[in-house]
Amino acid sequence: MTDKPFLRMENIHKRFGDLVASGGVTLEVEKNEIHTLLGENGAGKSVLMNILCGVLAPNEGQIVYKGEPLRLGSPREAIRHGIGMVHQHFMLVPNLTVAENYVLGQGTPTRVINDREEVHRRIRALSDRYGLDVRPDALIQDLSVGEQQRVEILKVLFHGIDLLILDEPTAVLTPQETDRLLLLLRELVADGKTVIFISHKLDEVMRVSDRISVMRDARIVFTTAASETNPRELARMMVGRDVLMELPRAAVEPGRVVLSVDKLSCDSEIGLPAVRGVSFEVREKEIVGIAGVSGNGQSELALALTGLLPVKGGSVRLDGEEITGLPPSEVNRRPIAHIPEDRHKMGIVLPLPLTENVLLQRYDRAPFSSRGLLDFGAITDHTRDLIRRFRVKTSSENERIQNLSGGNQQKLVVARELARDPDFLLINQLTRGIDIGAMEMVMQEVLRQREAGRAILLISTELEELFAICDRILVMYHGELVGELPPDRSRLEEMGLLMAGHVGEAAARAVAH
Repeated sequence: MTDKPFLRMENIHKRFGDLVASGGVTLEVEKNEIHTLLGENGAGKSVLMNILCGVLAPNEGQIVYKGEPLRLGSPREAIRHGIGMVHQHFMLVPNLTVAENYVLGQGTPTRVINDREEVHRRIRALSDRYGLDVRPDALIQDLSVGEQQRVEILKVLFHGIDLLILDEPTAVLTPQETDRLLLLLRELVADGKTVIFISHKLDEVMRVSDRISVMRDARIVFTTAASETNPRELARMMVGRDVLMELPRAAVEPGRVVLSVDKLSCDSEIGLPAVRGVSFEVREKEIVGIAGVSGNGQSELALALTGLLPVKGGSVRLDGEEITGLPPSEVNRRPIAHIPEDRHKMGIVLPLPLTENVLLQRYDRAPFSSRGLLDFGAITDHTRDLIRRFRVKTSSENERIQNLSGGNQQKLVVARELARDPDFLLINQLTRGIDIGAMEMVMQEVLRQREAGRAILLISTELEELFAICDRILVMYHGELVGELPPDRSRLEEMGLLMAGHVGEAAARAVAH
């Protein structure tokens, strides 16, 4: 450690009303290191980084960067000082080219047109230098998720940064793309850059980090060299207690077929083919996973199964009953529960209290209503029971759900859907937006549902989640099921090839295996 670190964020405070998002954080980052920032959702990681890249201003504290005090009023000012951030949700305009996204807001239209060839040359030079394969004239909307990730990273490098902040950069990548990204970070450090890496995937953190800082309750509680810690210790520091790294899974024998899908096809909401002739079954006491890079038809499949998207062809049978084409209200009356991909769009109503959110789709049924009148006592008791069982952090069952952290919102959605006592449970992105402690709890609960006889379909972009609790894993690519694998981590490379559409190569690996 030097006397003057490359970056020092000292006693940073940030409040939003009564909410303390950063409670006196001090973080030091050395030049030419990869410094990982870990923490539960709501711990303050993103707020701290948004302060560093000029999106937010702190209420108190100071930033010293390259030995000089730094005050930022915007992300553009941060870029001018050599600080750039790649956000978890891409900041790209889909109907513009790569080059147009890079120069957006950087000058007058005339200058942009005149500098076009120079911009293209610089993009190609950077792309070749770091092996990123970014085409300056490609439309963003025509690129895969992995390609868009490379575009975002190169965009920051294009503006000449010295400090690169990456927020959950591997969330949408295949295993092979993740490996390439982690190698790229090492190349950037060797080239004189400094990296702050935010991730919840502890295996990646241990592979790529030089040092690691853990945030909990809006403060830094632990900083260490990566070589002097392990995933179990990091998980304990994040959550404040020991966390199971491997979930015990009882051996059960699958029973009758609960869900049968035969040659199902449907279009996306904008009319493009999304699911192409998909067939599979899910049995009692079985968790079937669907893996794939986001955007390969998984979202549309979930919507079609629940009646929220019209089916073009094929059939869906639940407990032997044909439910293809039924309106969502009728599907909802069957023994099916749905934990949706986007809780804000499809799972909760943000301004409503928890009591009303747990009643969505069930307000007209016993024990919550009788003869058209709501039973507020039963509703309150039910909500309190779910809060207690799933350890939802809230001041009251009457609190607006928008005031809860994303992880606690997700826990309430999971609790509500499991309480419906379904035969078939459809889960899309079970642990999205929740921390490692909550992940452990909800995955254990899903395993209990399996042992109780439920048939479960788990769609996820998180391979560790699929490996942890699934009995078998289907892989989806461009709307088709391209392979099936057991939940065996030694087959990770094969799964990655299938996720990228390299079916023949994956088959060759399977034979070799």
